[in-house]
Amino acid sequence: MEPIQLIVYSDYLCPWCYLGTVRLQRIGEEFAERVRFEWRSFLLRPQPDPRRTLEKFRAYTQSWQRVAAEPDAPPFRVWQSNAGPPSHSIPPHLAAKAAATLGPGAFHRMHERLMAAYFTENRDITDTETLRELWGELGLPDDTFGRIEDPALLEETICQYREALERGIDGVPAVHVAGREGAVIGAQPIETFRRWVNRLLTPSR
Repeated sequence: MEPIQLIVYSDYLCPWCYLGTVRLQRIGEEFAERVRFEWRSFLLRPQPDPRRTLEKFRAYTQSWQRVAAEPDAPPFRVWQSNAGPPSHSIPPHLAAKAAATLGPGAFHRMHERLMAAYFTENRDITDTETLRELWGELGLPDDTFGRIEDPALLEETICQYREALERGIDGVPAVHVAGREGAVIGAQPIETFRRWVNRLLTPSR
């Protein structure tokens, strides 16, 4: 039986997407070769907002405590850094896609590192120098960091976002089965994801 291809629309600035990533990683571990994930871009902040101040952003991050209180949530820290506020969603997506050009392993490491750096370490992952630091911390070749400026990656990011909107997706994380309509929206409890995947894997009679 071919593995089920699950497409996940996600945004690196979304706390619920961080929780969803942790839960879906567990699903991937449990179902192993029977499930494959493909991560695609959703842009909660498609463009910079010059009216957003660091003070307003710090106040907003108080809401992360709600996500942190969820069962099996990863560590969150209300923003204490003087960095930021984050500009918009596109830069971290470009970093992840640039890492993907080096292989799936590099993508997954960058995918996880971006979220941990932002939500746990209070690092502005929309800042180029921060992204360069993360690139180095992962041991990715220095001379490949410039790939984040590849126009093709920007076009891919925007196309994936538009694709999600055309599917009627207006919240993330959102997971759908490749080739099928509909999507599961939100960082569902691990048991909900597990039951859903089990149903997908059960042959219809």
